Amino acid sequence: MMESISPNGTSAACDREPPSIADKVGFLGAPGAYAPAPGSVVVLETHMSYVFLAGDKVYKLKKPVRYPFLDFSTIKAREENCREEARLNRRLAADVYLGVVPLTYDARRGLALGGDGETVDWLVEMRRLPREAMLDRLIAEDRLTAAQIDALCDRLSDFYRHAERSSISGEDYALRFFREQEKNRDILTRRDFALDHGRTPVLLDLLDARLAASRTQLQARVREGRIVDGHGDLRPEHICLRDPIAIFDCLEFNAELRQVDPFDELAYLGVECALIGAKTLGAELVDKVAQRLSIEPPRRLIALYAAWRAALRARQCVAHLLDEKPREPAKWEPLATRYLNLAQAALADGA
Repeated sequence: MMESISPNGTSAACDREPPSIADKVGFLGAPGAYAPAPGSVVVLETHMSYVFLAGDKVYKLKKPVRYPFLDFSTIKAREENCREEARLNRRLAADVYLGVVPLTYDARRGLALGGDGETVDWLVEMRRLPREAMLDRLIAEDRLTAAQIDALCDRLSDFYRHAERSSISGEDYALRFFREQEKNRDILTRRDFALDHGRTPVLLDLLDARLAASRTQLQARVREGRIVDGHGDLRPEHICLRDPIAIFDCLEFNAELRQVDPFDELAYLGVECALIGAKTLGAELVDKVAQRLSIEPPRRLIALYAAWRAALRARQCVAHLLDEKPREPAKWEPLATRYLNLAQAALADGA
């Protein structure tokens, strides 16, 4: 492993072996990696990426990881994913996603962004968006206006109206909910997690029953042409209410999971908004988008979507604790409990 990397990308050990992921993060976390150099760089870590906030730009480096649902273990796979991320996100944030940039390395000069050396990784390059205009911040600070809600509904309805219709079969669409529910049960009922193990199986049983009762309706959504290639991860922290509205960080690594009912995505957004205090915003978004699309929203199905999404998010929370070195371990069990509370409330609403 390289001993150190200076802000200009040089290292005393660069001539001995190629850079590791730690070397790349160290280099990209220094202002000298960028031209012009920002005053500082903020480094954020997610489950699958490192994100570098550098002045008015943002760069995302994929981790060389492999999970059942994705494989970023090769440079080629990471490049393809970066390009797909830029392409898909330009649908709802065209001026934000600038493209992809190679991270290069040679033994004499070390690492560089877009240099002449061998390409050792790829990054997505984006414009930095104003944090104060993010939907989660507006909700937390009670600054969200009716005009902003209407503008968001205009943006979403236009997207869903023109989105590519899915070719998924009705059976495959319905089966996806049952497969994910099996995973929910496997993870959420493990006794080593600090959850309410009296309530959780009962809640999952009820969700199973609602899914079974709704199977025909789920399949009908496909036959009616309602399923689109959507965003896939529609959360308030992925929505910037500047002008024009930017909706970013879509689910790029799994095309199947982007095949969604728009009202599933809106139910998911409603769950995430309720989690941070905007309990009625989801219903308002559903009604206004449905009005703009001139369709009647499937009320009972929306409640099921919300419950299923909340249970899925609870599972994803505690699944972090299965990592060898989980980030913020104290965070996940209390957060999972809050999601399970929202799942229970959604099932009650749809009764």
